Amino acid sequence: MSRPVAGVRNKTLIITLPGSPKGAKENLQALLKLLPHACLQAAGGDSRTLHAGGTKKLEEEAGVSSSKKPKHNHHDHNHGHSHGHNHKHGDHVMPKAHTRPEDRPVSNDPQAGPTSRYRESPYPMLSVEDAVKMIIENSPLPEPIQMPVNGSLVGHILAEDVQASEGVPAYRASIVDGYAVIVSKSGPSTKGVFPVSAVSHAQPGEIPTLHNGQIARITTGAPLPPGANSVVMVEDTVIRSMTDDGREEKEIEILTDQIKLDENIREIGSDIKAGEVVLRKGEEITAVGGELGLLASVGKAEIMAYKKPVIGVLSTGDEIVLHDRQGPLQLGEVRDCNRLTLMAAIKGWGFQVADLGIATDKEVILANAFSPVSNNFPRPGSLEEHLRGAFRNVDIIVTSGGVSMGELDLLKPTIERSLGGTIHFGRVSMKPGKPTTFATVAVKDNSGTPTTKLIFSLPGNPASALVTSHLFVLPSLHFSSGREAPHGLPRAKVVLDEDVKCDPKRSEYHRVVLTAGSDGLLHATSTGGQRSSKVTSLRRANGLLCLPARELVIAKGDMIDALVMGALGGL
Repeated sequence: MSRPVAGVRNKTLIITLPGSPKGAKENLQALLKLLPHACLQAAGGDSRTLHAGGTKKLEEEAGVSSSKKPKHNHHDHNHGHSHGHNHKHGDHVMPKAHTRPEDRPVSNDPQAGPTSRYRESPYPMLSVEDAVKMIIENSPLPEPIQMPVNGSLVGHILAEDVQASEGVPAYRASIVDGYAVIVSKSGPSTKGVFPVSAVSHAQPGEIPTLHNGQIARITTGAPLPPGANSVVMVEDTVIRSMTDDGREEKEIEILTDQIKLDENIREIGSDIKAGEVVLRKGEEITAVGGELGLLASVGKAEIMAYKKPVIGVLSTGDEIVLHDRQGPLQLGEVRDCNRLTLMAAIKGWGFQVADLGIATDKEVILANAFSPVSNNFPRPGSLEEHLRGAFRNVDIIVTSGGVSMGELDLLKPTIERSLGGTIHFGRVSMKPGKPTTFATVAVKDNSGTPTTKLIFSLPGNPASALVTSHLFVLPSLHFSSGREAPHGLPRAKVVLDEDVKCDPKRSEYHRVVLTAGSDGLLHATSTGGQRSSKVTSLRRANGLLCLPARELVIAKGDMIDALVMGALGGL
């Protein structure tokens, strides 16, 4: 068994099972035949009588044999996770792990107390590049869905090539305001006075056929009357007579005889031919509006696009209080700024976000759970409840806080021990954001279909949370929504407006204000002190300098790579 814990309290047998559905089922099946005997003994049965037949008899009654060699080594800290979460069993989809069971690090046991917790993190330190690669490898593949062509399509990636259902224009149309005429190679000149026999506006309706010697007033974009083959601009004409009421033109004089055949006419399909590919698979429907307009113009009502993940944002910690709570803070309380910050960022990326609120640091409490005078049962703590509830409505959970080395940093153990999840990494060699954690959890959706949910557990300091969300959450969202590589923030060369010192041990992502200079280059100005808890370092920040891990001062005026987080200002 994984974490084999069993005991008796007030004649009640207590046995723990792994957190994953698969692991729990397998371990419970192994125990079922032994439970009648165990319950009899726990209830006070005479052990001498129960064991009179010896171990062999008990094994035969239970259907087990000590002569069979076990197929697995049972480690009390990792077997349940390796067996229950790293393979595909039948129709139960499991996340892919990247370590062997015997090597896989495991989180602290919250029940063991602070004296038993790790003094150093058991998680290997990954580079940012390796962490992003691992995230992409474990992110769900894009899912094509049919969507209507309307505003809800903005931000989605096309899952198919789109062909024009009809030509544009769909009829021969005038490109100027003027008069439709008949031009003949051998006929009379267009110069002269002609009666106005019809009017063609840019609106649906029947238009009379034009005959030789007649002209028709026409507006830009209006269909050419049958029989007409050219259009004279209104600037090349004058009115010679009007109707009796003075409201309409009766005769028009054309002042030029230089009108050519098919002049000032858009032919059918001259802009877009029917069947022509107008948008390619992998292109984004942007908020600029051009792609939506194009789809509408070629008669598309629905297209196939990739579904975008829904993200839930959760703050954790007993010390966290609502940002708008009235009254002064008590000693140790912190206003929740991360949730608003992360939700704003995710909305800015174009994704739907759910507010999951604040979860406390309470864990499962077993004390007095089976007291003879109590009807209570073991109840999951608020953190686990929040995560399990969120899985029903979101695809990805982003949390902040609770991922460091403190005794109340419970996210890692909750993910591994309570939810049966797989932690793919728990530390990244970067500044800020070292304890960033990425995990997957196998669950069943509302229809009972096996699926995998992602959890990004970000550090609690505001700068760390925002920086790591851009570096790790955004690439996953891009991948799962069908965007082609590269995923994540765009990279650009920028000019430093001041000296910047690098950290010798970890790569650093320095918050800066990027502006477009009069010299045609992007300039970067630091937002000030870069302590990860300093919220003011995020003000106006729209870029991150990519500083290497080395003993180095990069001088003012030098060029360096930066990641662009937001719109650029101008100098």
